Amino acid sequence: MFQVRIHGRGGQGVVTAAEMLSMAAFLDGSHAQAFPSFGSERTGAPVISYCRIDSAEIRLREPIVEPDAVVIQDPTLLGQVDVCSGLLPEGHVLINSERDPSQLPLTEQVRALPHGHCVAVPAAELAARHVGRPLPNAALLGGFAALTGTVELARVAAAIRSTFPGRIGEGNVAAAEQAFRIVRDQLDKDRELSRA
Repeated sequence: MFQVRIHGRGGQGVVTAAEMLSMAAFLDGSHAQAFPSFGSERTGAPVISYCRIDSAEIRLREPIVEPDAVVIQDPTLLGQVDVCSGLLPEGHVLINSERDPSQLPLTEQVRALPHGHCVAVPAAELAARHVGRPLPNAALLGGFAALTGTVELARVAAAIRSTFPGRIGEGNVAAAEQAFRIVRDQLDKDRELSRA
């Protein structure tokens, strides 16, 4: 089972991101589950959403405490909340940021991840460019597909179009595709550097 925890703030589409990820996994032929965890239900409050993906039926319902991947939609959470608590030693971290992960306040646990397992992508900027609003959720799913290989980009695009039909959907797909390319290019550069 592949378990994903998505951290963000109210109004950023954290719950929708988990739902679209589970839809993409389902379209890929997997079993999937998505559900949120709310604290204070107001815009700007920290929100966590969960997604599980497996080849077999999923019966678990509890929050994910040992994720395989963590997606951080709001980088301001990094200094305030331990968003990567419980992350598996070979886990993946995807951060919505224009800054390189080395410039972000990451825990030693995240810095100890294998090379190429922690990546930042300017998802809010991509969404603003393609959709007109800096909502990073759909763009991050494209980056997630490149980082983990858990779902195919085509399935992510189909899930986005199903959630956001019309012009908004196409803009979000364009943002996700660009995020996918950015992350894939970063991973390719990391592999070249590790070989050198």
